Amino acid sequence: MPTAHVNGVDIYYEEHGDGFPLIFSHEFAGDYCSWELQVRSFARRYRTIAYNHRGYPPSGVPSAAEAYSQDILIEDLYQLLRHLQIEQAYICGLSMGGNIALNLALRHPEVCRAIVSAGTGGGTIGREQFERDVLEVAQRLEEVGWENMADTYARGPARLEFIRKDPRGWQEFHDLLATHPAQGSAHIFRGVVLKRPTIFELESQLTQLQVPTLIIVGDEDESCIDPSLFMKRKIANSGLAIFPQTGHTINLEEPDLFNRTVQDFLTAVETGAWAPRPEVSASYLPPDMRP
Repeated sequence: MPTAHVNGVDIYYEEHGDGFPLIFSHEFAGDYCSWELQVRSFARRYRTIAYNHRGYPPSGVPSAAEAYSQDILIEDLYQLLRHLQIEQAYICGLSMGGNIALNLALRHPEVCRAIVSAGTGGGTIGREQFERDVLEVAQRLEEVGWENMADTYARGPARLEFIRKDPRGWQEFHDLLATHPAQGSAHIFRGVVLKRPTIFELESQLTQLQVPTLIIVGDEDESCIDPSLFMKRKIANSGLAIFPQTGHTINLEEPDLFNRTVQDFLTAVETGAWAPRPEVSASYLPPDMRP
């Protein structure tokens, strides 16, 4: 199995195709398999790499809680790029992976040719309830494991559209989730998801970000809509795509639309057609008509 020992842990990855590197970073409830529908498409044109975060076998699952934080996951990805001798790449992430992609670009913009941040920003709004939910799920995972929690978690409000549209795809997602190690997931939930900065807290950094950024969100993914709009307003070199009647597991729920949207974005970056928005006045009138 292709494994890189970086940042004190073994990181599993799969690589397909040739061309400019395109890295896929998965969500909390997924793993590298969650990107299969994207790898099949993009490996025709890019060197695609989908990897598992620490805490997700076959990557290492450290037993110590202090081995998990967003900073550590960002460093894992950065060192993985170094291990693979990749100087610059496209980084595409969903949810937790979208946060990693965004924060990698803030911390190491030189390695990011462009980023895709999809379904990103959970925990930014409704913070008190979010913190209670995270701690409760982490505790329940340690008590009963994913085999007894997967059905409840996979039927969360932002995943109901996935069940409706693609019950077979949702069942595959559910069955994979049920195999995840409970202790690693609990550490990820407490150490990464709970403690990472909210999107609103990144405001000053977002206004300085120059890396081309595509933000994607489903209009049924309530906790991520406001953060996505905030990112669009603060990142000058960004664009926002909102998918109708779509929830959180956006790349699996709408794979064709997701792939086309990302491919159009990457093509625009490659051809120089993607550009920062110009400075604009709040006035609706052109300059020569303003009082």
